[in-house]
Amino acid sequence: MPLMNESTTPPDEIMSASQTLRRWPLAILLAIIVAVPYLPGLIDGPSMLIMVAGFMGPAAVGLLVLVWWLLASRASGKEKVIGFFGVLVIGAVAMAFLHKSMQGMGAIANVVPVGILAFGVPLLIFAASPRYRLPVSLACAVVGFGYWDLIQSNGVTGRFKGDLDWRWNKTPEELYLEEIALKGMGNPVERLSDVSPITLASAQWPSFRGPYRDGRQPGVTFDEDWEQSPPKQIWKTKIGPGWSSFSVAGDRLFTQEQRGDNEAVLCMNAKTGETLWVFEYPGRFWESVAGAGPRATPTIADEGLFALGADGMLACLSPINGDVVWKTDLKKDANRKPPTWGFSSSPLVIAGLVLVHAGGKDDKGILAFDAGTGSLRWSAPSGDHSYSSPHLATFAGVRGVLMETNQGLQFLNAESGESIWNYDWPIENYRAVQPLVIGDTVMIASTLGEGMRRLKIAHEGKTWQVTEDWSSRGLKPDFNDFVEHKGFVYGFDADIFTAIDAETGERKWKRGRYGNGQVVLLPDADQLLIASETGEIVLVKADPEKLVELGKVPAISGKTWNHPVVIGQRVYLRNAEEAACFEIGSP
Repeated sequence: MPLMNESTTPPDEIMSASQTLRRWPLAILLAIIVAVPYLPGLIDGPSMLIMVAGFMGPAAVGLLVLVWWLLASRASGKEKVIGFFGVLVIGAVAMAFLHKSMQGMGAIANVVPVGILAFGVPLLIFAASPRYRLPVSLACAVVGFGYWDLIQSNGVTGRFKGDLDWRWNKTPEELYLEEIALKGMGNPVERLSDVSPITLASAQWPSFRGPYRDGRQPGVTFDEDWEQSPPKQIWKTKIGPGWSSFSVAGDRLFTQEQRGDNEAVLCMNAKTGETLWVFEYPGRFWESVAGAGPRATPTIADEGLFALGADGMLACLSPINGDVVWKTDLKKDANRKPPTWGFSSSPLVIAGLVLVHAGGKDDKGILAFDAGTGSLRWSAPSGDHSYSSPHLATFAGVRGVLMETNQGLQFLNAESGESIWNYDWPIENYRAVQPLVIGDTVMIASTLGEGMRRLKIAHEGKTWQVTEDWSSRGLKPDFNDFVEHKGFVYGFDADIFTAIDAETGERKWKRGRYGNGQVVLLPDADQLLIASETGEIVLVKADPEKLVELGKVPAISGKTWNHPVVIGQRVYLRNAEEAACFEIGSP
């Protein structure tokens, strides 16, 4: 007869119970790892914090799985030591053999979560089987971590979803480099009959987003019956990585790309897509979100063609043949390294000066160079990073330059760099879109999920007043520019096309699921030409009451974040893989 304080449970059952892992914390952690990446898609206009959490959060939770294993799993001491160091060694070996494109953020966002999941799921299944659980878990961890050694990354989408491919496949850039090596270049002057001087007056689309950087192209109307008269492909060609748009003069297109270890400015025949000339120079900027390549768009001016590379090289070239007039390096001029996503400022040429944002310390934020010689004429303080470009504007008869940065919005005298007024709206992240000027107001955006604001500008005597008219989360742009037409603003709320009231900021509709695309306004036709993130051309009615999609066709392959250009009845579109020209209706 056992005593009252003695257990009646057999010793073998006590041993079995004590060696069964505590399942419920592990089950919760593994479920969170799987669920967190879907969180941004469940939220209307997710903030940058939510987007980063969805991208990086699973890795952080994965570390908690290891904490559970060491402190709360009920595993034996021997199992804990072997399991913990086993996962670390497996992970370290896998990391050492990753493709270079998978290192850094790619490793944190992909390798760690999947490797930990592969380790944790067998522990959950075999929690009561001490003989099998650790060997099976470590074997699965080898597969989970090792799988990523077979993968390369082409960056991520606007929703931070990985664009992945097998490691042994050639990248679009490698295929492009092979193609241009076979083609050669020939004599550029002989390949265009028109070699007349190129000036600002001869350029139909002289700079980023057009002559006023507002994404408007008047005088164009597209055929709206795409079933009967679909857009016609005029040409399509491979192109190097880069997020530049086109500037256009006559039958010449100017853009930028990456060519291996060189950045490049190139001139293309607008009629055929044929490359006419290329200016290459050493420089390669790469980061894990967008990949390699220049971000800015060349600017056509009377003094030449001006182009800024992502690595910081600013050059003035002959638009006829690409000969160098002068060049300078912003890394030295502003005494700084390239910002997180590279130098992205499309040059603004005004009054014989070339203005770019560099984000250097003290007064090296905005730099103005002599357009003819490249000598530094003035510099002014600005935010330490921006992916927007200097923007010409006039308020109360005073012309100056607007610049959006992480600190807010500033208005400068273009000739001297002196501050006219500043509006403080600091953010921790970035600003990447252009300000939108409408009369005596200007709209600026914050960053993903934070929305936008309309400012009222008033001037009396020597006093300027810049006041908030409204703030709205009805439209929350990220790096996708917006346009205004007849009192309404159209743009991308994260990755969904949206319309808001320009007077109130109130959202009118949110319907178009085109990813993180770009838009051009055709004001005379009440039409919007959209380039979707997946490379489609979409024609939409500029209707404030509802989304009216008039037509949609696939145009180019690959992630498309670049701004399209409309010249007459033709649409010029590119991304980091392809460039194309489509004709809509009769020319």
